[in-house]
Amino acid sequence: MIKKNKNILNHVAIIMDGNGRWAQRRNKSRIYGHKKGVKAVLKAINFSLCNKLNVLTLYAFSSENWRRPIQEILSLIKLFICTLSSKIEFIYNNNICLKVIGNLNQLDLKFKNLILYSENLTKSNTGLQLNIAINYGGRWDIVKVIKRIVYLIQIGLLNPNEINENTVSSLISLNHLPPVDLLIRTGGEYRLSNFLLWQIAYTEFYFTNILWPDFDDKIFKIAIDAYFCRKRNFGGL
Repeated sequence: MIKKNKNILNHVAIIMDGNGRWAQRRNKSRIYGHKKGVKAVLKAINFSLCNKLNVLTLYAFSSENWRRPIQEILSLIKLFICTLSSKIEFIYNNNICLKVIGNLNQLDLKFKNLILYSENLTKSNTGLQLNIAINYGGRWDIVKVIKRIVYLIQIGLLNPNEINENTVSSLISLNHLPPVDLLIRTGGEYRLSNFLLWQIAYTEFYFTNILWPDFDDKIFKIAIDAYFCRKRNFGGL
């Protein structure tokens, strides 16, 4: 179990990077690496359940990932559909509430309907809140909020002079959840890749060279232990 100090850990987000490189180092296809990455996802979910984390948010497919070769994209979507179809019973039975964030309008109708079905099935679950970011971008998220604010002004429900940070926070993805306390990125890169740009203003970061398919309970615990060793001042002293 996690040993906690005065820091509160409600919400962990993970940028799952390194599937393709993991596969290429083994002379395998990139999709082979993504399939192995699914197993790491399940390990992360089980770790979160065992350690009673409240919220886990996983970056699965960014809005920029559409720039990848079409065959890899199609294989990824097929993998998403297969994984969600086969694991939705596990998710439901473990009292997990599933939410997918991102622009679902660009997704295949079969995939979109499966997401909506899974969300509806698990919406009353009260255990781990599991968020999967698919076709998500932090900039897209902020633009979406701007459009909503403009609409609310146009119909007379919002006074422009009353707009503040709370206005944006109330409209952005994950607005009903506690802020991200810890962001983990695997794969040895040190960038955010357009992930939760608004939501991670005071998030602690943990970067590891471990490629995502090799991510396990040990690495997860090391990241969390590092989080609890930090002093969080949120701009104060």
